[in-house]
Amino acid sequence: QVQLVESGGGLVQAGGSLRLSCAASGRTFSRYNMGWFRQASGKERDFAAAITRSGSSTYYSDSVKGRFTISRDNAKNTVYLQMNSLKPEDTAIYYCAADYRPFQEAPVLLSESAYDYWGQGTQVTVSS
Repeated sequence: QVQLVESGGGLVQAGGSLRLSCAASGRTFSRYNMGWFRQASGKERDFAAAITRSGSSTYYSDSVKGRFTISRDNAKNTVYLQMNSLKPEDTAIYYCAADYRPFQEAPVLLSESAYDYWGQGTQVTVSS
């Protein structure tokens, strides 16, 4: 089992930047594809970005592509989400999630049902 703890959320003005971190403990971090999802108030949780276990491939939703960058440091058991040019519609609770892929590199999946472990979330609020 892996435990995930997000940090780095907060209040920022539109056009600003934040970097979220997700620290993992437990099983070998490098055997997990990692994803970031977000849930705005009153809405369903949506996919934002994901990265393969080696970090060689990334994928973004259309709503964040070109503004957000997902990365990971397997030596530090941490995945990051750099968020630039933030908009009020980016306001949400951001969750990191882990998809166990122990045998080989595998494409990231976009459905939250594919992910085995979740963090508690961190609030991001973008003011206009």
